[in-house]
Amino acid sequence: MSINAFKAIATFTKAVELGSIRKAAIAQGVSPQAASQGIAQLEQHLGVRLLHRTTRSLALTDEGQHFLDSTQPALAALERALNRAKEAKDEIAGPLRIVGPQSSFAHILTPLLVEFCAKYPDIQPDVQLSDGIGNWVLERADVGFRIGASPDEGVIARRLFPVQLIICAAPSYLDRHGTPRSLDALSQHRCSVFRHPATGQVIPWYVNMGGEIVHRQVPPALFTNNTELELEAVLSGQVIGQLANLSAAAHIRAGRLVPLLLPHLCDHIGVHIYYGSRQALPKRVRAFIDLAISRLLDTGDIVLSAKELAAAQDARRVKRKRQ
Repeated sequence: MSINAFKAIATFTKAVELGSIRKAAIAQGVSPQAASQGIAQLEQHLGVRLLHRTTRSLALTDEGQHFLDSTQPALAALERALNRAKEAKDEIAGPLRIVGPQSSFAHILTPLLVEFCAKYPDIQPDVQLSDGIGNWVLERADVGFRIGASPDEGVIARRLFPVQLIICAAPSYLDRHGTPRSLDALSQHRCSVFRHPATGQVIPWYVNMGGEIVHRQVPPALFTNNTELELEAVLSGQVIGQLANLSAAAHIRAGRLVPLLLPHLCDHIGVHIYYGSRQALPKRVRAFIDLAISRLLDTGDIVLSAKELAAAQDARRVKRKRQ
């Protein structure tokens, strides 16, 4: 049933209830002419006359009485359904469907979920993490996260923070193999190379060359499609890696990793949050989006300042001089 047909039926029943098409029009916020035309179009569609009407009164025809008796229960049920939908929209309860990347993201999402569910215990998160680029609409997600370029048109996206791609190594690696002083010197080192989990494609290192982002091939001592495994390989001193701040920031601050070749640090991509509509968001979805933005927008927990990176690099030099 079309919206216009529903409106016409509702106008008809309201006119019978109030005894006047004019009063029905006022009750529904339309003009008397529009209300009268709607009922006339309904009668034309049904092929029967529903009302006897004059300028001062109206009365049901036999067909109108039968139609009214048939439609009133259905309209009442529909009205209840509409009210339930409106109430659910304003309720912070029920399922919350979230999609996002699998690589390096679970430890960022988990604190948000813990905080959100502690505040709203009637929420049931349904979280699907995958590094494949899926169809947001078919996945029926309420909120999505994405690492990389902004999501396609058709969704509303907001950049939360930059992804810093940092060349780094463990102190134990540098003690054994020395510190590369240039990108060319990496050819003499053991480096890790990442395969995209969804495509299997080998991803080159992205480096900043005087403000231009270029691809850099490095000698692969390790291939992996798992960011956690790559991080552990770098932490254990087996390889030099180009790691994202999402997984490396805490280790750099703790001195477990040393940032290298800082002029070539790359931050051309970001983490985005995205969703379908500003107007029709259920309250639970709006509340989660607001929390995510408040906690992650340019967060200092994940984004390393230039001063922090330089200090971490200098700390290594100072330590070496003292030895």
